[in-house]
Amino acid sequence: MTVRPLLSVALILLLPLAALAGTTVENVRIWDENEKTRVVLDLSHSVAHKIFTLRGPDRLVIDLKDGRLAKSLTSMPRGTGAVRTIRSAIRANGQLRVVLDLNSGVRSRSFTTGPNDKYGDRLVIDLQRSGSQAVKRASEEYRPGRDIVIAIDPGHGGHDPGAVGKRRTREKDVALSVSRELARRIDAEPGMRAVLVRNSDVYVDHRERTGFARRNKADLFVSIHADAVSDRRANGASVYALSLKGASDEAAKQLAERENASVGGVSLEDKDDVLASVLIDLSQNASLSASLEVGGKVIREMGKVAKMHRKTVQQAGLLVLKSPDMPSILVETAFISNPNEEKKLRDKGYQARLANAILAGIRNYFYTNPPPDTQIAANLRREPTRQVRHVITPGDTLSEIAQRYNVSTAAIRAANKLSNDKIRIGQTLSIPIFAGG
Repeated sequence: MTVRPLLSVALILLLPLAALAGTTVENVRIWDENEKTRVVLDLSHSVAHKIFTLRGPDRLVIDLKDGRLAKSLTSMPRGTGAVRTIRSAIRANGQLRVVLDLNSGVRSRSFTTGPNDKYGDRLVIDLQRSGSQAVKRASEEYRPGRDIVIAIDPGHGGHDPGAVGKRRTREKDVALSVSRELARRIDAEPGMRAVLVRNSDVYVDHRERTGFARRNKADLFVSIHADAVSDRRANGASVYALSLKGASDEAAKQLAERENASVGGVSLEDKDDVLASVLIDLSQNASLSASLEVGGKVIREMGKVAKMHRKTVQQAGLLVLKSPDMPSILVETAFISNPNEEKKLRDKGYQARLANAILAGIRNYFYTNPPPDTQIAANLRREPTRQVRHVITPGDTLSEIAQRYNVSTAAIRAANKLSNDKIRIGQTLSIPIFAGG
């Protein structure tokens, strides 16, 4: 009869002291670059948080569970960019609330990141001013009504066969076949255009692959592969984006070689260390956020035609994903080391279904986030169309979503039979797009 109380005490004793003590905000940093404002809360350790916007006046609110300001943090930094002032208070429920008083409406996105060589745990809030583009790059110079460009990278090639299945199926051949099918389907999609990194059995250096995509002003980079492990029972498809570790490694390399580096078409040669680092960081994290979003949409669509090895976007420091200014994902179509999946990968019908699912995920992403100078964006602005599907991500609010699509919150509530403005992460909303909207 004494087991449960003793077990409870033991569990409490095993809890980290930091978890019991709550989280301390050690510092608050803010800067503005390329129409984006970034606010960083330096933390004693990671923290659960909620973020939402309020109108009249415009404010962004961040609630940190069991949070406190460090005693050394006696004042908040001055506002800049989209932020007029920053203030904070402890609420009645014990949560620390940080309020950003805004100069205008913004799109917000937040994420947490772990320690690196310079900083500890951090909560990062990015604010994109309404009407500005999330990832600035040379594509902004395109004429209005351009196609969205998707760079498709068939993995391996030439002297590098990649993984080889039991029936001698080579990864490089499967990747090229699926990539060609995906490119064909993208080219048939109104407002989209595909460019293939390789269209034959040749080897392309990893950095040249992303260089090719950048020269073609790609809006998205998709690398196609087939997985392999020693255990032939392993099965399923996966989608990868760059890890924060990989991102920091590439940022350091870009900074070290800034005489030959650029982000978003902006040369880093004449920038000092601090400004160059900020430019890389802003661009890279915007790209990483977009990569995770499009990767999630591709997973949802692939799950309808294939078994998924992982149901969330995985992150790894893969060199081919390290472009600092372009959303990039890597798709592992299946395990070529699994005899059953190898057989599927050899089947043209299965390859077509995979390509169609990947396209559906890409289409869903760009119909939700069309670059403003594209034909798809123009069509959505002036023509009635079917309802757009929007999947709720951290930081989304109903009023912000309504503003993004130029519709009323009442119209969204009616289309989704919502009784109030409460939404949850992962929820899918139908967004009614009207003529002239």
